[in-house]
Amino acid sequence: MIPAALVLLPLIGLVAAWLRLDGEIWLHLWNTLLPEMLLNTMLLMLGVGATTLVLGTGLAWLVTTYSFPGARLIEWLLVLPIAIPGYILGYVFMSLFDYAGPFQTQLRAWFGSHVELPEFRSLPGAVLVLSLALYPYVYLLARAAFREQSAAQRDAARAAGLSDRAIFWRVALPLARPSLAAGVALALMEALTDFAVVRYFNTVTLSEGVVRLWVIQMDRDAAVQLASLLMLIALAVVLVERRLRHRARYYQLGNQSRPIAPTRLSGWRMVAALVGPSVLLLVAFGLPVAQLAQWALVEVAHAEPGTLDAVFGQYLFNTVALSLGAALLVLVVALGMAYAVRPHGAHAATNGGMRFLARLATLGYAIPGAVVALGVLLLLASLNETVLAWTGGAVLLSASIFGLMYAYLVRFLAIGFSSVEASLEKVTPNMEMAARSLGAPPSRVLARIHLPLARTGVLAALLLVFVDTLKELPVTMFLRPFGMETLSVWTYMLSSESAWQAAAVPALTIVLASVPPALLLIHLSRISAQSAEGTYL
Repeated sequence: MIPAALVLLPLIGLVAAWLRLDGEIWLHLWNTLLPEMLLNTMLLMLGVGATTLVLGTGLAWLVTTYSFPGARLIEWLLVLPIAIPGYILGYVFMSLFDYAGPFQTQLRAWFGSHVELPEFRSLPGAVLVLSLALYPYVYLLARAAFREQSAAQRDAARAAGLSDRAIFWRVALPLARPSLAAGVALALMEALTDFAVVRYFNTVTLSEGVVRLWVIQMDRDAAVQLASLLMLIALAVVLVERRLRHRARYYQLGNQSRPIAPTRLSGWRMVAALVGPSVLLLVAFGLPVAQLAQWALVEVAHAEPGTLDAVFGQYLFNTVALSLGAALLVLVVALGMAYAVRPHGAHAATNGGMRFLARLATLGYAIPGAVVALGVLLLLASLNETVLAWTGGAVLLSASIFGLMYAYLVRFLAIGFSSVEASLEKVTPNMEMAARSLGAPPSRVLARIHLPLARTGVLAALLLVFVDTLKELPVTMFLRPFGMETLSVWTYMLSSESAWQAAAVPALTIVLASVPPALLLIHLSRISAQSAEGTYL
């Protein structure tokens, strides 16, 4: 389990920062921005957590419990906002709905100059943007949890005299609680790691403070101390989520029982079921994509011949190459770890320590990207002097492809490991034991049995890591080699200077590149569900 130990090293370095606390740094932080950072961070997490829970759960319940015209299409489309990173959605919304934007300008033209909406560049604005970008995390897990529930459970509840509303609160929701907790935790982790949206909306948070201290003020010690505090908050969220899941004492029959038959809606309820999700999709996906497309077309039309093509082509190549490399690296390590912790006959009882180490190695996804980047920088900086001495100054670990790929591995290993492990657990041990009894080595068993049977989970892991790396901003911005730019960094740099139109080209490319994998993930989840159902029939 050497890869798992290597993944843990940057996180251990940040934890060790608490062993050398500097009282002067903390006193300075407390006397300046730390109270405001803590308050804004807590309010941001509460707002995003509550909003994504309501949106994701409600929409998942709608598409799994009721039938109405277009329900199947809406079920697929509701996942599309996951293709728009928060920093892209944030700058589009800010340009559209700020005081000088077209929305408020039109309102003043219709109703007079005295009309003024609440300040959009504020904490509520940041909560709105991040919630629209992150609710699909809750929606996907809640949808899967509701689909796994049995119709017999709800029939028994109806026989006991419960209404549909009571069934939702007293039967369906408790059964889905572990999935809902996991989905909200994912959304909170993404909100906690964000620094671009909150900066757009003039909200100072811990993550934004880490970036400000490191990049702008060049205060490494203060940034590390603040990053260690941010990591502790992230770990607290993970522990609360685990506690909620472990305290659940509700069980369901899953695919062995009759699936739920959707209730047909009619009248005003059917209209509401169509209008509600459609408006949400228009605001969270349709409007931003349309605005980006308009800006991109104008930018391309007015660009100097050849200049945009050269820059765009290089940045696109860098982004795709890094994303594909990170996806393959994470997949290889995740496969090795998942196969190592899988019970193997007489050794099934001896891999408890390996499984615990593997779980620890997946904590990187629960740590904000800026914190992971700092941990990797600190680790590689301590090795740079030795490596430079060995190579005569020819190799530099920090600000290199090596450091960047290492950080991607730390950040996204949890995604690949969880998906691969879940797929491998569905492979019956009897097949593996039969192959080994015929003398097949472990590598051949993995290649000829496990990989073909777990291909859905393997492909899902590859797609998830590719898309997340494509959108990743803080890790890429901190650790990219000098002179290497990506679409995400290009978008952020331009949008932070209010160059909305110029930023539209890379932003739209990121969105369009993320849509097919997002839809494919929905398709893979359907295939997985159908395969699981087939094993019980």
